[in-house]
Amino acid sequence: MTDFFATAPRGFEELLAAELRELGLVSARVQRGGVAFTESLAGAYRACLWSRLANRILLPIARFEASDEQALYTGVQGIDWSAHLGVENTLAVDFTGVRAGIAHSRFAQQRVKDAIVDQLRDASGARPTVDTDQPDVRVNAHMMDAAVTVAIDLSGESLHQRGYRRQGRGAPLKENVAAAMLLRGDWPALAGQGGALIDPMCGSGTLLIEAAWMATDTAPGLLRTRFGFHHWRGHDDALWKPLIDEALERQERGAENLPTILGFDQDKEAVAASRDHLRRAGLADGVEVECAEVGQLQRPADRPSGLVITNPPYGQRLAEQHELVPLYLSLGQTLKMRFAGWRAMVLNGSGCALGLKPERSWQVFNGPIECRLERFELQAGGGDATPAQDLVNRLHKNQRQLKKWLAREDVYAYRVYDADIPEYALAVDVYNSEDGRWLHVQEYAAPATVDTGKAQARLRAALSVLPGALDTSTSKLVYKVRQRQRGGQQVQRLAEQGQYLEVQEGPCRLLVNLTDHLDTGLFLDHRPVRQWIGEQAKDQHFLNLYAYTGAATVHAGLGGAASTTSVDLSKTYLAWLQQNLNRNQLNSPVHALVQADVMGWLQHCDQRYDLIFLDPPSFSRSKRMAGQLDIQRDHVALIQAAAACLSEDGLLIFSINRKGFKLDPALHEQFSIEDRTAWSIPKDFQRRTWVHGCWFIRLPRGHRL
Repeated sequence: MTDFFATAPRGFEELLAAELRELGLVSARVQRGGVAFTESLAGAYRACLWSRLANRILLPIARFEASDEQALYTGVQGIDWSAHLGVENTLAVDFTGVRAGIAHSRFAQQRVKDAIVDQLRDASGARPTVDTDQPDVRVNAHMMDAAVTVAIDLSGESLHQRGYRRQGRGAPLKENVAAAMLLRGDWPALAGQGGALIDPMCGSGTLLIEAAWMATDTAPGLLRTRFGFHHWRGHDDALWKPLIDEALERQERGAENLPTILGFDQDKEAVAASRDHLRRAGLADGVEVECAEVGQLQRPADRPSGLVITNPPYGQRLAEQHELVPLYLSLGQTLKMRFAGWRAMVLNGSGCALGLKPERSWQVFNGPIECRLERFELQAGGGDATPAQDLVNRLHKNQRQLKKWLAREDVYAYRVYDADIPEYALAVDVYNSEDGRWLHVQEYAAPATVDTGKAQARLRAALSVLPGALDTSTSKLVYKVRQRQRGGQQVQRLAEQGQYLEVQEGPCRLLVNLTDHLDTGLFLDHRPVRQWIGEQAKDQHFLNLYAYTGAATVHAGLGGAASTTSVDLSKTYLAWLQQNLNRNQLNSPVHALVQADVMGWLQHCDQRYDLIFLDPPSFSRSKRMAGQLDIQRDHVALIQAAAACLSEDGLLIFSINRKGFKLDPALHEQFSIEDRTAWSIPKDFQRRTWVHGCWFIRLPRGHRL
């Protein structure tokens, strides 16, 4: 009988101890970092072949104290290494743990390797070769303060590597973590009772394969052709071969017990990867995988009980988490509405809520990522059959009211909901493109009269019903939190996905990006002004100040403007503007792009323009600006500077979106000003008229600044 140690993913030590006891290793006991057990060598082999949870099975061969690197070297030299490998073998050393008196783990690893190699070379005149990828013998040295344990790694490669996964293909969910999820969900018992299993976001199929192997009593190490003990001098093949024969017999008998196991994923490449891995695992004919979204998930009609288990995307950046919120809520809503009587297991690494209360949860780690493994018991009648029905009704009503207008005006991108119901403080914009219908959802701060907890519950309900109410898929919903700008930048970057959609606005084809910034590249509420510019621009010299992505410039260009000049400080937005010009065959020298601070550029402008569009941000600040723009404070000087560039009969359109903005009365003494605010607000933005302002400004007849 010998002492062994099985390492485990953090959070699964107790589960591993229970598994080893079920394998007959009754001495299994939890220790820091894993499970110790005292068994024969055959018992250790059984753990290597059958453990679904362990990372490695270690055979400790020496323990000693080492206060520094020389003591570490001496202690390792005190082991008889000829009992474990020869000079013909390849070698690798792993070093882990907390060190005392040793500066770096890489240096400690080198000293352990030197001690082994030097001993063998001194005895024979030759030395083994180091192979860090697939060594014949892998040595593990672990140090806790001054206490050192040296062990032979009987596993070789980590036991989570089952042998079916193609090299180079990403595997975000480790196989032993997947097995732990299944055991926490009591899948073996459910499978034995005839229950089914569904993974709605199956990725590369890890959970499907682990579930099938559990149900069919297939040893997880049966496909592996190499273990760490195969070239170890202490290996006893007479103990190993009967275990393989037994595992093959059990797999053959268990193949008849494969239950219904279904996998789905909206990514076609993931579906292809799952099918490939299922084929390599010998399960291609028994497990089905299809391309589908979470919201399309249905319970098999003949399976009253079963397990829904999944490892959804995590998203480490805040912007990614916002995009994931609708996905998680759609999953929760689907589970609640369609899987009464089932159990669900979700490895939640994003912190996004499903809108369901877990019956139990565990803190675990999937690699370095801290997660919550959540278990849900889905009860019949677990939720309102029509969640957020008042919101759904309002969305349908708004759609009906906008339908004729949208068709008449040929509008493809519009706002369908703008906090119409205070409890649902959202703005919902629809973008129809060749890629389908997308929803851009922004959350406002809820009114102070609405309880915070209720507001969050309603938000979750709203996001879960929006795709269905507006006839699109969850994958085409992007969710963001809109925060008040406080004298900050005009642009708030959220991500760098670089995914663009093309939408149509009148004759224009314009690019929008729903994910990378708080705004999308197209201010939908300025649509009437842009369209009017296009209708009036023929033979005009047009100036677009704070041009953003240039939608107004494109309208002017397609309207026959003699020239256009677009000024913006952002290099990113000017590049975007150029793409918009190119899409509309307006790549011509008469359409000039200028990267500059608008106020500074106006002070040196010596040209005159027939039509000027001035649409500044409420606040703006940049290192390349002379100062900070506050439009309420600075609008008089800005309008005066822009008006100085007008031709004698020219028109300056001043547009602003800022609640409480007041146009300085002194401007009426200098210019002819017409308030066009009511006219400028399109039908889909007439719920929030108080944030808009638009004025037509002309020079007095015969006057020129």
